[in-house]
Amino acid sequence: MKQTMTPRGIMAQTEHHKRRDISIPRPGEKIKRFLPVFFIFLILASIFTVTAHADGDVAGAIKGTWDAAKGQIKTVVNMVVFPAIDLILAVLFFVKLGTAYMDYRKHGQFEFAAPAILFFCLVLMLTAPNFIWGILGM
Repeated sequence: MKQTMTPRGIMAQTEHHKRRDISIPRPGEKIKRFLPVFFIFLILASIFTVTAHADGDVAGAIKGTWDAAKGQIKTVVNMVVFPAIDLILAVLFFVKLGTAYMDYRKHGQFEFAAPAILFFCLVLMLTAPNFIWGILGM
């Protein structure tokens, strides 16, 4: 193994560990590399942006679109979202009820809090389609 003297001390040189000169970047080099890319991005963004200007009744167009889609949104929420949430809550309720029963058999004390909360949430979600649309005015 060959040893060479460096300003920082003795450094052993092997075939796999050769001394490399590491160039330390100057303080402004990162900014000098970043600025052209930033300005090109800024120029491209300003070229490809379009100013939006609406002529006419924008609020009426939005209201018309909402009125047209209101029935579809209500149908999808009633047929997909509420049943999915009900299914998840029902599975969680019965799993928690089973684990609470197993804990009861093991420790002799039945914990009502978690199954009661899940049951309340399940009942609330089962009845939600009846009152949620009245609150939203649909």
